[in-house]
Amino acid sequence: MNTVNNDPRIVVALDYANPQDALALARRLDPAICRLKVGKELFTAAGPQLVQALIDRGYDIFLDLKFHDIPTTVGKACEAASRLGVWMLNVHASGGSDMMQAARDGVERSGRTPLLIAVTVLTSMNQQTLNQIGVAGDLRSQVLNLARMTRQSGLDGVVCSAQEASMLRAEIGPGFCLVTPGIRPASASLDDQSRVVTPAQAIANGADYLVIGRPITQAENPLSALQAIHQELQLR
Repeated sequence: MNTVNNDPRIVVALDYANPQDALALARRLDPAICRLKVGKELFTAAGPQLVQALIDRGYDIFLDLKFHDIPTTVGKACEAASRLGVWMLNVHASGGSDMMQAARDGVERSGRTPLLIAVTVLTSMNQQTLNQIGVAGDLRSQVLNLARMTRQSGLDGVVCSAQEASMLRAEIGPGFCLVTPGIRPASASLDDQSRVVTPAQAIANGADYLVIGRPITQAENPLSALQAIHQELQLR
């Protein structure tokens, strides 16, 4: 996927418990160089009204609710989420092909055109975790299998670790969106992520969009931290 200057590659994760903190950060950042991610905690606390408030401030929103349910329920949820005017939403690829096709149908019914992507293996998971839940194969094979099923189901891309991005780009090819969380500048801590890389490494591996949270949101000057990462990516 080719990105251009008006297609910001950084997605800042608004991992807050209340809308006040999320809106305060949004006022300090710049929608020209980032998008924002609203996840389960914040959406549960603040609802669609917060999404609209952020859109009104000029931000594209990745609604990160990771829908995973029976196909009919997921289809209706994706239809409702799309009507909020979000830029991107997601489901769990492990829900299966029927569920993902229902999600695609729901997006199309909405009359909107957000990107619809699927989570492969969460970046907090490792081989031991996969084995605990009964997945016998290795982690990279699981990621690839789920990504292939996602593409066959008509979705736009996947959430994956940047460590797997180069493999997916080579195996699946261009035109398939790779969204990579677990991005940490070299100086940042790993926090609760197991499979992480730096922003420059993620882009070099084939990632299209980088989800970055605490290195920006907990910085003394969030805008400066964002601008530094943006400049690093512009220089590549």
